[in-house]
Amino acid sequence: MRYVPRLLAAELVRAARQFPVVLLTGPRRAGKTTLLRREFPEAEWVLLEDPEVLSRVRADPRGFLDGLTAPVILDEVQSAPELLAYVRARVDARPRRTGRWLLTGSQEAPLMRGVTESLAGRAAILHLLPFSTAEAPRVGLLRGGYPEVVARPAAAATWFRSYVQTYLERDVRAVTGIRDLATFRRFLALVASRMGQLLNKTELAAPLGVSVPTVSQWLSILEITGQILLVPPFFESFGKRLVKSPKLYFVDSGLACHLLGIETERALGASPFLGPLFEGFVAAEIAKAQASAGRRVDLYHFRDQQGLEVDFVVPAGHRQLLLIEAKASRTVRPGDATPPLRLGCAVSGYGVTHLVVHRPGPATGARDVLRPGVRAIGVQSLASLV
Repeated sequence: MRYVPRLLAAELVRAARQFPVVLLTGPRRAGKTTLLRREFPEAEWVLLEDPEVLSRVRADPRGFLDGLTAPVILDEVQSAPELLAYVRARVDARPRRTGRWLLTGSQEAPLMRGVTESLAGRAAILHLLPFSTAEAPRVGLLRGGYPEVVARPAAAATWFRSYVQTYLERDVRAVTGIRDLATFRRFLALVASRMGQLLNKTELAAPLGVSVPTVSQWLSILEITGQILLVPPFFESFGKRLVKSPKLYFVDSGLACHLLGIETERALGASPFLGPLFEGFVAAEIAKAQASAGRRVDLYHFRDQQGLEVDFVVPAGHRQLLLIEAKASRTVRPGDATPPLRLGCAVSGYGVTHLVVHRPGPATGARDVLRPGVRAIGVQSLASLV
């Protein structure tokens, strides 16, 4: 597969000019190493998951770093967190030398603790997710956006099976002491079946015969390792009594389809999960656009106790909001605009843009007016607006 430019590249290069350390996090196989090696071809690359390299690091971390010539890519640095303190010492010795240490990590929360303790103020932290539709037009609902799946869609089922097995055996066990991996596999499929729903940990725990604290721990693992998005409710009530639970989505729709046993476009079209899967696809596209701009993911849902629900509320600048309804149908109707319009009428003090996002990927027109004040756009037009 030819190299696909990443939207994060410009922000990555800018950060390397401004900070001594750049940390690139994200789920496994999202393309972190490829991006760093492409943008910094002169950097020495070290894979810290290599057992031989890891043994050298643990035997003599200072001597190991002395043998490297900066700039250096330290790949999967969560495998050797003890190196962070030694990197800090080298940064502090020459604080004005930028772009010398380029780190990747797949387990965000444990890694963040090490960065907070060792590299606070010295590191720019960026997040890379799988391909978006703005980066690769072949990204779609059925196969998702992992680079290797986009490159070889015919091998998607095999790739996802291997990914789940590797993820279970490496990341899950590395983050916590899970022993019952078979139950955790069932948990993954159950979470996929709850996409787009309000998070209810009791409903997840009961079919598996595990406790609610166990489900909380397992959800935390999925979030830490970049597999799911928990979209919180919007924080302002607009005079309404709100439902306060987050909504649950997978970051990659292809992985979710795999876990649900959906393998063809025909099966997807007939699936009762089509709507929630597309809603999750839209959530991920918003998150990818924000992360690619070097911003934190800033995404909410709205639901009140009177039944008004808007899929996504996205801050878009000072006192500006996007109110977004996601519709898996290829045909949108004026009635689809009702929820964001109703919520927009209750909003005061904000400038509001109303959108209905639908399939297919290519927009039929960025200015298609569904109702006065509401545009209908294809999902590929979304990135430019968020």
